[in-house]
Amino acid sequence: MRRIIVITVCALIAIGAKAQEKYLGGDISMLPVYEQNKVAYKDKTGTTQSDVLQFFGNNGWNAERVRLFVDPYSGVEHDATGVYQTLDYVKALGKRIKDHGQKFMLDFHYSDTWTDPGKHSLPKSWEGLTVEQLKTKIYEYTKECLTELKEAGATPDFIQPGNEITTGMLWPTGGINGHGDNSWANFAGYLGQAIKACKEVCPEAKIVIHTELHNAGLAVNFYAMLKTSYPSIQYDVMGLSYYPRFHGTVADLEQNVIKKLEALNSDKEIMIVETGHGYKWAIGTGTTEYDLSEAGQQKFTSELITMLNKHESVTGLFWWYPEDNGKNVKYNNEYISWWNGALFDHDTGKPYAAFYELMNFRPDFVTGIESVTKESGNTSVYSLDGQLMGNDLQALQKGIYIKNNKKVVR
Repeated sequence: MRRIIVITVCALIAIGAKAQEKYLGGDISMLPVYEQNKVAYKDKTGTTQSDVLQFFGNNGWNAERVRLFVDPYSGVEHDATGVYQTLDYVKALGKRIKDHGQKFMLDFHYSDTWTDPGKHSLPKSWEGLTVEQLKTKIYEYTKECLTELKEAGATPDFIQPGNEITTGMLWPTGGINGHGDNSWANFAGYLGQAIKACKEVCPEAKIVIHTELHNAGLAVNFYAMLKTSYPSIQYDVMGLSYYPRFHGTVADLEQNVIKKLEALNSDKEIMIVETGHGYKWAIGTGTTEYDLSEAGQQKFTSELITMLNKHESVTGLFWWYPEDNGKNVKYNNEYISWWNGALFDHDTGKPYAAFYELMNFRPDFVTGIESVTKESGNTSVYSLDGQLMGNDLQALQKGIYIKNNKKVVR
């Protein structure tokens, strides 16, 4: 006799009632570009997905991140492709995310081009403004953008006032930690005014302060400085960029960052708002224990999630640029650069194994398990997406599986 396994949410939840909701997704800022190029997104069987966001949702993704530039067409030179996200662009994509029932994380770059610890150039239209004028400008700009997003049905649920701001923003006057004017007072003034606008327009949104880990100690000290010297800057989430070839091992991340941030700010959530590992080609020039292969990418994802799931403070995991898919993709007559850490095979359009591995970050998630069949009394082990994995749980990679109608952790 064969029967269908129907596993309820109550049976699947293996976490305590006090655990915070977890958010899984990616920075999908380029998705409309690939869709415009009619790139096919497929599942593992090769079936083309007509609704990419629904496909993501069906595999556990409940939040998406989108970047916003002040004026990417101001004439400022960009050192890489992908700088297209105007306010109108973000309004349309943000509304799609919200209409799909997912949470929307907005990433303000406060520049016309990429910002990161090595560059935070002023928007061209903001050049020449004094420190006080810049405080007013960042407040007004943030408020205007959020108001328009809200009116468009794209109210953000999470807001990053600045992208990778370990070294400040709005250089040179807002540079810190050895950059620009090295003025924490100026930087805190800009950040405070941006957050003020966020709170006025989107009071329910959580504020994410985003740093990266080229120097783990510097990042930890950044949050310590906010706590001790600028307690008036109120935020909810410590958001991190973590790439193993740039920032060390998963063990390094846990010992040198996660545990230290938990001890420093027990009242804050922690999110990995950017991560990734190459499936064939390297991201960065450092070394890592993970192979440049589909299996290596999956192993990295599995081990990262296993570590993160040990920490209740960690509530978010976002893959950087997962939607990169297809060759000879163009936007505004410009060919789009290839990203080595994508989650889709550029030749077949199918997801790599890491895509399905990511759902293990959400132990509360119920996917297509009801399609799995088993013999009564069988002790077979199944993956969360319904694949038969054999009978020996201990022989499998660490992760979350289904056995005897119950979710188990390996």
